[in-house]
Amino acid sequence: MSRTFLSLTVALAMLCVVALGASRVHAQNAALSFKIFCARCHGDDGKGDGPDGASLSTHPQDFRDCAAMKKISDDTMFKAIKGGGASVGLPGDMPPWGQGLSDDQIHGLMTYIRGFCKK
Repeated sequence: MSRTFLSLTVALAMLCVVALGASRVHAQNAALSFKIFCARCHGDDGKGDGPDGASLSTHPQDFRDCAAMKKISDDTMFKAIKGGGASVGLPGDMPPWGQGLSDDQIHGLMTYIRGFCKK
Protein backbone atom coordinates (compact mmCIF):
# COMPACT_ATOMS: atom_id res chain seq x y z
CA MET A 1 0.00 0.00 0.00
CA SER A 2 1.45 3.37 -0.97
CA ARG A 3 2.15 6.03 1.64
CA THR A 4 -0.14 8.49 -0.21
CA PHE A 5 -3.06 6.06 -0.23
CA LEU A 6 -2.57 5.34 3.48
CA SER A 7 -2.43 9.06 4.28
CA LEU A 8 -5.63 9.70 2.32
CA THR A 9 -7.37 6.80 4.06
CA VAL A 10 -6.38 8.08 7.52
CA ALA A 11 -7.46 11.63 6.60
CA LEU A 12 -10.83 10.39 5.35
CA ALA A 13 -11.36 8.34 8.53
CA MET A 14 -10.55 11.38 10.68
CA LEU A 15 -12.97 13.52 8.68
CA CYS A 16 -15.74 10.95 9.25
CA VAL A 17 -15.09 10.96 13.01
CA VAL A 18 -15.22 14.77 13.10
CA ALA A 19 -18.44 14.82 11.04
CA LEU A 20 -20.10 12.26 13.31
CA GLY A 21 -19.05 14.23 16.37
CA ALA A 22 -20.42 17.46 14.88
CA SER A 23 -23.69 15.71 14.05
CA ARG A 24 -24.06 14.55 17.66
CA VAL A 25 -23.32 18.06 18.97
CA HIS A 26 -25.87 19.52 16.54
CA ALA A 27 -28.50 17.00 17.74
CA GLN A 28 -27.69 17.79 21.38
CA ASN A 29 -28.03 21.52 20.67
CA ALA A 30 -31.41 20.95 19.01
CA ALA A 31 -32.60 18.91 22.01
CA LEU A 32 -31.49 21.68 24.36
CA SER A 33 -33.19 24.33 22.20
CA PHE A 34 -36.39 22.26 22.30
CA LYS A 35 -36.20 22.02 26.09
CA ILE A 36 -35.60 25.77 26.45
CA PHE A 37 -37.97 27.16 23.82
CA CYS A 38 -40.65 24.53 23.21
CA ALA A 39 -41.14 22.03 26.04
CA ARG A 40 -42.95 24.44 28.39
CA CYS A 41 -45.92 24.30 26.01
CA HIS A 42 -45.34 21.28 23.78
CA GLY A 43 -44.06 18.99 26.56
CA ASP A 44 -40.76 17.16 26.89
CA ASP A 45 -42.05 14.40 24.62
CA GLY A 46 -43.68 16.75 22.08
CA LYS A 47 -47.23 15.64 22.96
CA GLY A 48 -48.55 19.19 23.43
CA ASP A 49 -48.90 18.59 27.16
CA GLY A 50 -46.32 20.98 28.61
CA PRO A 51 -47.06 22.75 31.91
CA ASP A 52 -47.77 26.12 30.27
CA GLY A 53 -49.88 24.66 27.47
CA ALA A 54 -53.03 24.35 29.58
CA SER A 55 -53.13 28.11 30.14
CA LEU A 56 -53.12 28.94 26.40
CA SER A 57 -56.24 29.72 24.41
CA THR A 58 -55.09 27.23 21.74
CA HIS A 59 -53.85 23.74 22.60
CA PRO A 60 -50.18 23.34 21.56
CA GLN A 61 -49.48 21.10 18.57
CA ASP A 62 -48.86 17.44 19.37
CA PHE A 63 -45.68 16.72 17.38
CA ARG A 64 -46.35 12.96 17.66
CA ASP A 65 -49.55 13.33 15.61
CA CYS A 66 -47.82 12.34 12.40
CA ALA A 67 -50.88 12.83 10.17
CA ALA A 68 -51.19 16.44 11.35
CA MET A 69 -47.44 17.06 11.17
CA LYS A 70 -47.29 15.88 7.54
CA LYS A 71 -49.65 18.73 6.65
CA ILE A 72 -47.24 21.34 8.04
CA SER A 73 -44.62 22.30 5.46
CA ASP A 74 -41.05 23.00 6.48
CA ASP A 75 -41.51 26.58 5.31
CA THR A 76 -44.55 27.06 7.55
CA MET A 77 -42.81 25.46 10.52
CA PHE A 78 -39.72 27.64 10.02
CA LYS A 79 -41.81 30.81 9.82
CA ALA A 80 -43.90 29.82 12.87
CA ILE A 81 -40.78 29.23 14.99
CA LYS A 82 -39.02 32.34 13.78
CA GLY A 83 -41.95 34.77 13.65
CA GLY A 84 -44.53 33.18 15.94
CA GLY A 85 -47.86 31.58 15.17
CA ALA A 86 -49.43 34.81 13.95
CA SER A 87 -46.80 35.04 11.19
CA VAL A 88 -48.36 31.98 9.50
CA GLY A 89 -52.01 32.72 10.29
CA LEU A 90 -52.14 30.68 13.48
CA PRO A 91 -53.15 31.99 16.90
CA GLY A 92 -50.65 34.28 18.57
CA ASP A 93 -50.11 31.92 21.51
CA MET A 94 -46.98 30.65 19.76
CA PRO A 95 -44.34 33.33 20.41
CA PRO A 96 -41.64 34.30 17.90
CA TRP A 97 -38.23 32.82 18.67
CA GLY A 98 -36.28 34.54 15.89
CA GLN A 99 -34.49 36.79 18.39
CA GLY A 100 -33.26 33.81 20.43
CA LEU A 101 -32.48 31.33 17.66
CA SER A 102 -30.43 31.64 14.49
CA ASP A 103 -31.80 30.27 11.21
CA ASP A 104 -29.44 27.27 11.53
CA GLN A 105 -30.68 26.58 15.05
CA ILE A 106 -34.28 26.78 13.83
CA HIS A 107 -33.52 24.25 11.08
CA GLY A 108 -31.92 21.94 13.65
CA LEU A 109 -34.96 22.35 15.89
CA MET A 110 -37.25 21.51 12.97
CA THR A 111 -35.33 18.27 12.38
CA TYR A 112 -35.62 17.45 16.07
CA ILE A 113 -39.38 18.17 16.05
CA ARG A 114 -39.93 16.09 12.90
CA GLY A 115 -38.13 13.27 14.71
CA PHE A 116 -41.07 12.83 17.10
CA CYS A 117 -42.91 11.08 14.27
CA LYS A 118 -40.03 8.66 13.78
CA LYS A 119 -39.91 7.50 17.40
